[in-house]
Amino acid sequence: MFLSDVDIKKAVKSGEIVLKPFDEKRLQAASYDIRLGNKFTLNEESSTHIIDPVNKIYAKTREIVKKDGEEFVLHPGISVLGTSKEYFGSDHYLVQVGGKSSLARVGLMIHNTAGIINPGHFLYITFEITNQNNVPIIIRPGMEIAQITFSKLSSPPKQNYRKTGRFAKDNWKHFVAAKKKKIAK
Repeated sequence: MFLSDVDIKKAVKSGEIVLKPFDEKRLQAASYDIRLGNKFTLNEESSTHIIDPVNKIYAKTREIVKKDGEEFVLHPGISVLGTSKEYFGSDHYLVQVGGKSSLARVGLMIHNTAGIINPGHFLYITFEITNQNNVPIIIRPGMEIAQITFSKLSSPPKQNYRKTGRFAKDNWKHFVAAKKKKIAK
């Protein structure tokens, strides 16, 4: 069951959901619009000949920072990593990130597969931004780029992302090894 705008606001006020900064104007009927942050990571295609995740071979990257409102031109077929302006998470709810239909209609994807934020994960989310169009798309820090929804859990989770998640300490470090699970005896 997804939270409504009434319940999202109530959960933010009670502290069950952390959402900073919270602006009621971005609250939708059953979601909350989040904005694009200022940091981007780009692949250095001239010095990367392959990516092989199994063998831990990743692209050489560079980070750039743009000011609020400054243009970032995303060319067709290019993927970059970006971050959110909002810091959010919850111990009590599953958080899901989704694109905005108005941006999807112009070919902008904001995540490939990483749309779930587990209970206990508090973060500035990393977006996997791709231009699926055949013309460049301008994106700007501060623009509303995605929406998050909150789902009630059927019971409290046994695991907490703070303890089990490999990105729990720093979501912006992109190629972190998976944590080894402890096997109960």
